[in-house]
Amino acid sequence: MTSQTPVWFITAASSGFGKYMAFEALHRGHKVIASARSTTRIQDLKDAGADIVALDVTSPLPELQKIAKEANDKYGYITHLVNAAGYILVGAVEETSPEEDYDTFNTNVFGTLNVSKAFLPYLRATPGEKTIANFGSIASWRAGAGYGLYNGTKFAISGISEAMREELAPFNVKVTVIEPGYFRTGFLNAGARVESKQHIQAYDDSLVGQLRQQLVKTDNQQRGDVVKGAKVCVDILTHSGLAEGKDIPQRVALGSDSPPTIRGKMKDTEELLAEWDSITTNTDHE
Repeated sequence: MTSQTPVWFITAASSGFGKYMAFEALHRGHKVIASARSTTRIQDLKDAGADIVALDVTSPLPELQKIAKEANDKYGYITHLVNAAGYILVGAVEETSPEEDYDTFNTNVFGTLNVSKAFLPYLRATPGEKTIANFGSIASWRAGAGYGLYNGTKFAISGISEAMREELAPFNVKVTVIEPGYFRTGFLNAGARVESKQHIQAYDDSLVGQLRQQLVKTDNQQRGDVVKGAKVCVDILTHSGLAEGKDIPQRVALGSDSPPTIRGKMKDTEELLAEWDSITTNTDHE
C-alpha cells in the first residue's frame, strides 16, 4: 500500500458485507464512498462519515463511467473497489425463466464486470497498490440442486477474477475473489431471496424442494458473523491486523465452512481424475 489514506468504493453497501466492510474501513479512518440503488438505504453510513451515491450495477456502462469519474474526482484517487452486489435465484433450471436467468447474471456477473470497467482507468492511473475485491461464494466451488443459476454466476465471478488478477498485475492492481460460506446477513431474507415464478410440483419431493425448505430454516441462523468476516476482509485488503505482512491472495475462503467445502471439492475432483485418467488422456496425436 501507499502512504495515502485508502479510499474505498463499495457497491451494495446497504446490507451484508458491503455495509460492514464500509463501517470497518470508516472505523480505521479510511475514506469510503458507499453506493446502493437508493441512498435512503445507506443513510447510516453517511451518518458515520461515508460519502454516499446512488448506483445500480445493472445501469448502462456510460452511466457507471460517469459515477466512477465523480467518485475518483472526490478525493483524486481510488485505492479499493469492492464489488459486493448479488443475490440468489432459487429454483430448478427447468423452473427459472430466461428473464430470471438474465436478471441474475446481469446483477451478479455483468454488474461486477461493468463497474470494474468503469473504475479501472482510474485504478490503473493511481500510484501504488490498488485492489479489487469481487464477491464469489462457496457456491463458486460446489453446485447444488435448486440454485444452479446462482452457482453459474459465482463460478463465473471466480474465473473472471483469476483472469483479471493476471491482466492487472502489471499495473499493481491486486484482484481477489472473496468466497464466503454461510454468514448471517440478509442474503436469505424473504425480501432478498428471489424464488422462480414458475413452481413445478414434480420437484417438490426432490433435492430442489429440500433446498427451498433448508434455505428458509437457515435464514438468520447462519454460523458466520458478518462483522467479524468484514474485519478479516479489510485486514486482508490492507495488509494489516491478522494479515500484516501477507500479500493479497488470489481468493479468500472466508468462514469456517468455506475451506472444508473447497477441500471436499478438490478431493472429489482428484478421485474423479484418478479414476478416468487412463481413458480420457489417451487422445494425443501419435
